[in-house]
Amino acid sequence: MTAGRLLARLATVPALLVVAWLSVSLPLLLAGYFRPGPAIALFVPAAVLALWLGLRERPADAREDTAGGAGTGQDRTGAVSWWSAGGVLAVGIGFLILQTLMLAEQIIVRRDPASYVQFATWLADHGSLPIPQSREAFGGGDDALRYGSPAFYEVGGDLVPQFMAGLPLILALGSWVGGTHGLLLMAPLLGACAVVAFGGLIARLVGPRWAPAGALLLALTTPMVFVSRSTFSELPAMVLLLGGLALLYDARKDEERRVPEGTVVKGIPPETAKAFLGGLALGLIVLVRIDGIRDVLPAVVFAGLLVAWRRRTGLPLAAGLLLGAGGGLAEGFLLSRPYLDYLNRSLDPLLLIAGLLIAATVLMVVVLRWEATGARLRRLGAQVSRGRAPAAAAVLTVLVVAAFAVRPLVQTVRRDPANPDDELNVQFIEHVQRLSGLDIDGTRQYSELSLYWVVWYIGLPALLLATLGAALLARRMMRGRAAEWLLPYAMTVWTTVLVLYRPGITPDHPWASRRLIAVVVPGLLLLAVWGTAWTMRRIRRAGYGPRTVRWSAVAAAVLLLAPILLSSAGIIVSRTDQGEAAAVRGLCERLGPGRSAVVVDRSNADRFLQVIRGMCGVPSARTVSSATPADVRRVIGKIYAAGRRPVLLGGDAKQVAPYVEPHGRPVRAVALRARQDERTLTEPPNGTWGLTVDVWLAEPPPPGGG
Repeated sequence: MTAGRLLARLATVPALLVVAWLSVSLPLLLAGYFRPGPAIALFVPAAVLALWLGLRERPADAREDTAGGAGTGQDRTGAVSWWSAGGVLAVGIGFLILQTLMLAEQIIVRRDPASYVQFATWLADHGSLPIPQSREAFGGGDDALRYGSPAFYEVGGDLVPQFMAGLPLILALGSWVGGTHGLLLMAPLLGACAVVAFGGLIARLVGPRWAPAGALLLALTTPMVFVSRSTFSELPAMVLLLGGLALLYDARKDEERRVPEGTVVKGIPPETAKAFLGGLALGLIVLVRIDGIRDVLPAVVFAGLLVAWRRRTGLPLAAGLLLGAGGGLAEGFLLSRPYLDYLNRSLDPLLLIAGLLIAATVLMVVVLRWEATGARLRRLGAQVSRGRAPAAAAVLTVLVVAAFAVRPLVQTVRRDPANPDDELNVQFIEHVQRLSGLDIDGTRQYSELSLYWVVWYIGLPALLLATLGAALLARRMMRGRAAEWLLPYAMTVWTTVLVLYRPGITPDHPWASRRLIAVVVPGLLLLAVWGTAWTMRRIRRAGYGPRTVRWSAVAAAVLLLAPILLSSAGIIVSRTDQGEAAAVRGLCERLGPGRSAVVVDRSNADRFLQVIRGMCGVPSARTVSSATPADVRRVIGKIYAAGRRPVLLGGDAKQVAPYVEPHGRPVRAVALRARQDERTLTEPPNGTWGLTVDVWLAEPPPPGGG
């Protein structure tokens, strides 16, 4: 294998494997039979087929100009060196090792990563949804008991996990291979795959020589370090996005490649297969993150343009998008409906926009393919490309960035709570404000600072170079050039503008940085690296010698790298959420079989209810806020009557002691002292906070017993 082919495949192989896994595991989950045997048995041939179709190349004419051809291993800089391919691979391996050593154990439910762990653990052990409440273990249930907890909705007699099932399906594979530790290790593995995929995309769109630098820049950003140590849904979404874009780039190159006379391409043409797989990868982002609908909308329009231009890749791309996004929506509405209902204020308009865009795209295809209107539009497009519109597009790009820069001076974003979860969010923001010495206003969203969040994490030089790159590329594409950038540019700009305008996330950092990492940070870094490469070419064309160009490139790399490294230095060396696996294992050992657990305080009920149910295999419930000691004693009696032994858990010995004294005393089942991620609102994070988790356990005797 040549260095060029290795570099090209670094971007697509991880995405093809994820596509194959999700394609076989989703139908099994919908059928209620997601088990290791059938999943792995179906995955192996699916992976072989996906890799064969996704890595094939159309045979090229020997006289063909292969500039930019990723599969041939060449671009405008000449043949790809092993330094480029080896550099990207070295960055990915180094990132994997570092993140594995610093791996967080977010198992106790406080925020999304632990919720995904519990979701995945249930799927790995049971293979179906929803989760039963097991009310029979509590004597048929009681008005003083509830069974739901954050991220696990109580619906009738079942529990429905929050979030989409894409990430849990991937994490379940890690659980089957290596238990809880194997499940957690999927995070750095997916993160490393995203890093090398980014390097492969840089090689295609900018040049192989820039690929190692691009991969390193992404790997060192705080958001990338943060999400790759815990189980965040952004990780597989990045792999699918970057790999999907790389596949579509390769499909375009294959379609444009001249085939030697007399050559017969048997079976499915390579460009058709890659376009379908690229579309499927992008569509499956919806199975991972429901807001992936927003991110892939530009791909819908792009597919329509390809169909209108009579390109062979248009219909396969549309089919892949439809199949992938359709599968994601099917899972959401069939298995995660309460989560989608919770998001209805933002999801319903997004679905409406998606529907209107699809209809508009179909109309666009009809208008462009109808000769009477298509010819006129083509002439109009040619006139626009020769006029002032390209320059205006470049100026508009700069003005949009400037508008986000001045936004804090003219706007303060607030959001009134609309449901109980929003009320809790208000209380949380007020808590962080008190700790940070800020004015107390829990409705503040701090969204007006979103561009400054970007500067925190990638640095001002990178933002300026990205703005330069975006402006120049906008002008080029308006002039009918740089066609390979059309979809990557559209997805980057579209999502970046929408995310910066409305991040839609609790604004504490580094938590809120996860909203930037899926598209915004890699997209802007891609544009920044292109802007840097353009600048170096201008210096070379100005007549400066190789020595000057070389030192200019080094200076540019330092200018990009230094702010990123300074920003993430405190995060890179900080280990958080340690000891949770051992704490949960110890709790499960203390509970033992034949028990029914009742958690009497809200904090530990939120944190441990699904942990006890899913990882300890013990039925669990929580008392309502209005429960009295008499209610708790009634529940104890009903559990004994059901032939089981009750266990009470609380955050303090005093909460459970009255139910065992004078016959016994509570014991502390969990005494965790660790560090957690910092929470800042108006400045970049650079440290950690303390974390204390205590669980006291009591085994009450039977009513009237000694």
